[in-house]
Amino acid sequence: METRLEQASVIGEEMALAFADGTELYLPLAMLRRACPCAVCQGEPDALGRVVKPKVEYGPRSFELVRFEVVGGYALQLHWADGHGYGIYTFPYLLKLGALEAG
Repeated sequence: METRLEQASVIGEEMALAFADGTELYLPLAMLRRACPCAVCQGEPDALGRVVKPKVEYGPRSFELVRFEVVGGYALQLHWADGHGYGIYTFPYLLKLGALEAG
């Protein structure tokens, strides 16, 4: 089943997402930054498949989202005020984060 994003915007300290199936998410920007899926933030496997998660340090502008863009029809790329912008957040990943946030 295809997940299609209809609308995305930043409201205060949250990103609001609306999907074609009627699902709406309100994800805190700080949570999105900490959940960045890029290799710089999450690590990547070595030749033996072991992943060592790097120590990520956040500065005063790390949680300020300056822009975002849709990647293909499957993800968002978020760009933060501290210059970080490597993470590609797939729509299924964002939905998973929304479920975790909802508890």
